[in-house]
Amino acid sequence: MVQFSVLFNGLAKNILVKNGKKSKSDVGREAADALAKEARKNDLMLSSSGTVNGERSDNFVSVFSKGVKKWVNQDCLVVWEEFGCQEDMIFCGIFDGHGPWGHLVVKRVRKLMPSSLLCNWQETLALNSLDLNSSTEPDKSLHQFDIWKQSYLKTCSAIDQDLEQHLGIDSFHSGTTALTIVR
Repeated sequence: MVQFSVLFNGLAKNILVKNGKKSKSDVGREAADALAKEARKNDLMLSSSGTVNGERSDNFVSVFSKGVKKWVNQDCLVVWEEFGCQEDMIFCGIFDGHGPWGHLVVKRVRKLMPSSLLCNWQETLALNSLDLNSSTEPDKSLHQFDIWKQSYLKTCSAIDQDLEQHLGIDSFHSGTTALTIVR
């Protein structure tokens, strides 16, 4: 039943794309991808499977990965300053692959995670119509946490589905541990 729904969802996406119709979430994803591309161009997003050296940054990021000579290093990272066009926000993620295709899973997750999370966060904010300036909210920090939690859950689910449909990656026998934070 699960495989049929995945097949159906993929077919539905192909039909929508061929007919030139885009859903609201597709437009949001395109916007988030465009922001990610712009961040890379302006050196606000650093991604590496090695050392990161942020020359223009006021922030300091340090990562160490001890590679094993027997196989491909399956560790990588991403840092996106001014996440979501917010000067005071930064997205950081480190990913540790495992399994025969772990290095491919890691690269795919590193590519998809930041822009997908940004898109899901913006959608969740819109759905919950959060007013950050409202003083009627009894516990704003808890509400903000719930919005981020929902956004992360949607993002991880979407990435899992993407990996299932990716022909070049066997995500059943390989995967990644992802540790991410938005500050």
